[in-house]
Amino acid sequence: MTAPVHTLTWETLELHTAQPFGIARWTHSVYPRTIVSLALDGLVGRGEAAPNAYYGETRGTVEAVLPLLAPAMHDPWDWDGLTARLSALMPHDHPSVKCSLEMAALEWCSLAAGQPVWRLLGFTPSPIPESSFTVSIGELSSMRAQARDAASRGHGVLKVKLGTDRDEAILEALREEVPGVALRVDANAAWSRARARRMLDVLDAAGVELLEQPLAAADLEGHADLRARATMPVVADESVHHVSDIVALARAFDGVNLKLAKLGGPLQALRAVRLARAHGLSVMLGCMIESSLGISAAAHLAGLCDWADLDGALLLADDPFTGLQWHAGNLDRPTVPGWGVQWT
Repeated sequence: MTAPVHTLTWETLELHTAQPFGIARWTHSVYPRTIVSLALDGLVGRGEAAPNAYYGETRGTVEAVLPLLAPAMHDPWDWDGLTARLSALMPHDHPSVKCSLEMAALEWCSLAAGQPVWRLLGFTPSPIPESSFTVSIGELSSMRAQARDAASRGHGVLKVKLGTDRDEAILEALREEVPGVALRVDANAAWSRARARRMLDVLDAAGVELLEQPLAAADLEGHADLRARATMPVVADESVHHVSDIVALARAFDGVNLKLAKLGGPLQALRAVRLARAHGLSVMLGCMIESSLGISAAAHLAGLCDWADLDGALLLADDPFTGLQWHAGNLDRPTVPGWGVQWT
């Protein structure tokens, strides 16, 4: 059978955060993101590649690999075939590129069917949990200001980036600054085992509701020990590179942070959600620093999660897409065909 004649194009944009975004490993302000467009029969499906160097991707790798993976796109409706061809070409590498292609195929099919993607996938309109808003690492005065500003705009859940030599002071200051908000902590794999154990009492004193990736990604034994000591859920992020990682993580974590760009797309994230549930894990749906296009794809799956961390586009100074409706940390589920966003 002859594949439908389609056109696949892409362009890379440089997105800028409203202020420098710092985690334990680095601080950046500019994020290259490649937008892929699939044109067929007068409809255009779009996807976003949001590379992260921690997972082996950069702007350069995305732009080099897209021409190699683009031939995997045949019939947009052949989702299993797309997954199989992408896996055959590059089994475990370049997940953000694969994500952009899955997104483009799904949006095209959604537009052809006249339904939003979540309905195309057979989901019911379950509520989306309130998303956290990130307080990134900086000077203490800056972190106070970030928290204060977010709370003043109605955000009720803050994710605090830690992994410094002043983490105790940061938490104490933020709890003083915004006593009424829920706090989550993400150490981005920066703590040692001893440091993490010492921090547990500090987290409890600040009323922290969950702890994300305190130790090195490969240290499952350390995470299992910390999980046994902690009063709050311990959630994996950097430890999750592929859908297949999830089974092993169930013995060390209470939950997993699933990001479309690091798993290979919405269909792979859906597989990961189902596998996590089968192994008793809670699910956070997370994101990179992305435009509203990438965030919208996650929003279509967000009714399946326990915790949402989808603020990536809210941190931008120059989001190239509009259409997502936010009410502080509460995100409306898109109701129109496609991803529900438009170029500005």
